[in-house]
Amino acid sequence: MASIAATADFIDHAAWRPKHNPYVIAVTVTLATFMEVLDTSIANIALPHIAGTFGASTDESTWVLTSYLVSNGIVLPISAWLATRLGRKRYYMSCVALFAASSFLCGLAPSLGMLVFFRILQGIGGGGLQPSEQSILADTFKPEQRGMAFSIYAMAVVLAPAIGPTIGGWITDNFSWRWIFYINVPISIVSLFLSNRVVEDPPYLKAEQAKKKDAMIDYVGLGLVALGVGVLQMTLDKGQELDWFGSHLITGGCIFSVVVLAIWIWWEWHHPHPIVELRLLKMRNLAVAMAAMLLLGTVLYGTTVLVPEFLETWMGYPAVLAGEAMAAGGFVMMLTMPAAGILTGKMDPRILMAIGYAITAVGLYHMAVNLSLDIDFWTASSLRLFQVLGLAFIFIPSNVLCYTGVPREKNNQVSSMMNFVRNVGGSAGIAIVSTMVTRATQRRQNYLSANMNNGNPKFRQMVEGLSGMMQSHGVSAPQAMHQAYGQMGMMLAQQSAALAYRDVISVLALVVACLIPFAFFMKRPPKTSGAALPPH
Repeated sequence: MASIAATADFIDHAAWRPKHNPYVIAVTVTLATFMEVLDTSIANIALPHIAGTFGASTDESTWVLTSYLVSNGIVLPISAWLATRLGRKRYYMSCVALFAASSFLCGLAPSLGMLVFFRILQGIGGGGLQPSEQSILADTFKPEQRGMAFSIYAMAVVLAPAIGPTIGGWITDNFSWRWIFYINVPISIVSLFLSNRVVEDPPYLKAEQAKKKDAMIDYVGLGLVALGVGVLQMTLDKGQELDWFGSHLITGGCIFSVVVLAIWIWWEWHHPHPIVELRLLKMRNLAVAMAAMLLLGTVLYGTTVLVPEFLETWMGYPAVLAGEAMAAGGFVMMLTMPAAGILTGKMDPRILMAIGYAITAVGLYHMAVNLSLDIDFWTASSLRLFQVLGLAFIFIPSNVLCYTGVPREKNNQVSSMMNFVRNVGGSAGIAIVSTMVTRATQRRQNYLSANMNNGNPKFRQMVEGLSGMMQSHGVSAPQAMHQAYGQMGMMLAQQSAALAYRDVISVLALVVACLIPFAFFMKRPPKTSGAALPPH
């Protein structure tokens, strides 16, 4: 590995350049990625309508989401191997075509079972889009230009989940849930046409493909990663619903996935032609970037679920309005992404990352302090806005830094691994944050309920005040007292939940603050596009 890293430092990145304008290529490949990420979040809002159409329960309808996440998660770690084996352009276009075809079939699905099956196919197609795009951008742009290239990519990855619920709600309310899948078809056709015209595989990748064609296929590694990741994703998705380790299914799933993935890691490390080249983790920048992305994915996706859940469950917002409150942060990131891309090429990316972590931690702390049942729509939007303000200054530099010292023929592997850990971090974040909120709510209820007894003068005064108000509206004294106690119980649940959300977001702010030193564990990238300077 030392020889690989040494060779990488002297790669001539100007040896090959694409025929077409790099920014045209960037916009072209970002189109399909935006569509795929949007579809991941857009389906959430339509679940009640899907359940109603097929006469299914809420739990049964969630398999529409789980099936996609599982198949998507399985494909992510092996997408680099598939891209090298089949040719990256061919693999990328195949993924777009499969995503389009399965989206159309999802719209036509006559039953919930068929919809889940088509969503599995859709996840297989969608799983290869993000890593393929990221590696295409890494090859298309010179190292000093990658900041701007990845800012275009990051806008798709971050903006799509922000506006997905709003678009999904509007389509579902005005047309039918089936149209959230149909709209992927024309976008995919445009993406296929443009990709065929402007995207090309670099010569080194064609040489790598020819070399790998006769190599032995790692069937054991392929089976182990599919089995381990599939069970892990299902366990994370269903953990809170089944009370985690109170369920034998979840306990068994956790143990099984950990054992299988541990065996897979050992197998891949020693295999001459592994599906995932884990030995690349000997490179410091990639290892640190993956660890940071895993934690950041946990925080980012966790808060993406927390805020709309709080607005809908405890403040009575309709889903569309909660989505609109989240969308403000997405549009702010459209402004900060290009700025981060420009700054990444002009200053030390490590400093930029540290600033991004600090801003994000402060934004989360600001949200924790100000989140309450009394906030209005604009306050909720501003809390989300402050929370995402620093994310652009984390994503762009980390994507640039993780390629430092990596040979160009390994770009597919890097992009695949980075997207995989972000996906796992996101799934884990949603599961962990949901559990933390439930547990924190129980603790807060136990604490607050200790003060809810008739021996407490303030409690008694509130009950009598509510009872008197109801009696003034014609309710009998016994019934008024009963309703007053019921209303106090409801207030207890609301206040406990609000405090629990604040507690959890405070913990997330602390986690992000602890990531600030991670930036300086990484090596600074070379300053020139020719022979690289020695790492700092």
